[in-house]
This record gives sequence, structure tokens and C-alpha cells, in this order.
Amino acid sequence: MSLLQQNPADSTFGLGGDEPYARALRHDARGRLELHEATPGIAGSAAGVDLDFDKWNADADEVDRSLLRHARGPVLDIGCGPGRMVRAAGELGLMALGLDVSPDVVELARRGGMAVALGSVFDRVPAEGTWRTALLIDGNVGIGGDVAALLSRCGEIVAESATLIVEVHPDDDRDHSYNATLVDAEGSQSAAFPWAEVGLTRLREVAQASGFAVDSAFTAGGRRFCSLTRA
Repeated sequence: MSLLQQNPADSTFGLGGDEPYARALRHDARGRLELHEATPGIAGSAAGVDLDFDKWNADADEVDRSLLRHARGPVLDIGCGPGRMVRAAGELGLMALGLDVSPDVVELARRGGMAVALGSVFDRVPAEGTWRTALLIDGNVGIGGDVAALLSRCGEIVAESATLIVEVHPDDDRDHSYNATLVDAEGSQSAAFPWAEVGLTRLREVAQASGFAVDSAFTAGGRRFCSLTRA
């Protein structure tokens, strides 16, 4: 049974508990958040992953914009956060929509004039079947803790000729699913939610089983990406 099946549907990134993600947004916090494994001590467990909250809250950088220069609209940014990629897509003349589970994030993005929908990628998504580019960056390939299930769901959301732009773990052999919590500098902690980290080697296998193939892989700004198209 996958982690996705073991957890309730509302156990998602940064929700529940003390909600450090929403707290950071509400108080315009600076710095980093950490993703901690909720059940440490198991094989392959990680002490924690730094999440660059400042980057999410800033404008898109050159690496972000380079991803969009090869995108075709309309673009769906899954797990969009405060919406930097939606804004950048609009600046490049691309129709784009962000999708996020956090009401605070969605409210913030909408106040900034960005088109962002509230909801999970596993629920009904606006304009399903029409998106020509979908983004899974900033670790969002880990949403739900089951990469195969996520890619299969993306296959239902995007157009037949679509491209998925995926940011993968810098370790090509990384393949780890776990229950995580989000923790801030003050120790505030979210409820546990399923998450995954995957490198390019494993992603190639999972993509193939989900109806996609790795079209290209590249590194930019120290970050590792690949583009997926229908197999």
C-alpha cells in the first residue's frame, strides 16, 4: 500500500498542526523552513531537507524563466506556492494557472493579481485535459508520497501533446517515500503528510510505467530537471 493510500486526503504539505507554512506567509517571515521525516530511524531516513522559503516568495530567477521559455501555454503550476512561476509565465505571454492546497497561499497570490486555484492535484482541476505544460518543481514531484500516482494523475490533467517539466533530486539514485512534517525556526510543526524524493534514474522507470518518457534531462543553477512527454 502506498503512502498516498495510508494518509487522509487532507494531510498535505504544510497543513494541520501549527501550519508553519501559512504562519510564515501571514507574518512575511524570512529564512528557511525544513522538511523533517516524521518517522526517523527507518532505512533511508533523512534528518531534514532545507526548503528555500525566501526563493518561493521572491520573483522568478533566471533558471525559473529558462524553464518557461521552452514551455507552451496554457501552463499549470502544480503546488505553485505564492505564484512566482505564474507571474513569470504571464510576463512571457503565456496563459498560466497555479494550483495550491493552502488557502493562505492562494489568497496571497490572488492579492498579487495571479490566477491561482485552491485545491489538490488529486481532485478535479480546472480545464482538465487542456494543459500543454505542467510544472512539478521545487520538490513538488513528491506531492502525495507516490510519484507513480502523481504522474498518472498528471496524465489525466494535461493535453495529449503536453510536456511535464519536473525538478528531481540532485542524487540521480534517490528513491525515498516517507511521512514528513514541515518545521520552522521556532519549532512550529505541521501535521504529518506523505512526501517523496526521487532522482532521475528512478523517475525514468516510474515515468515509463505512468505513460511518459524522459525527453531530456539537464542541470541549471545547481538544480536538476527533466522534461517528460507521452511515451
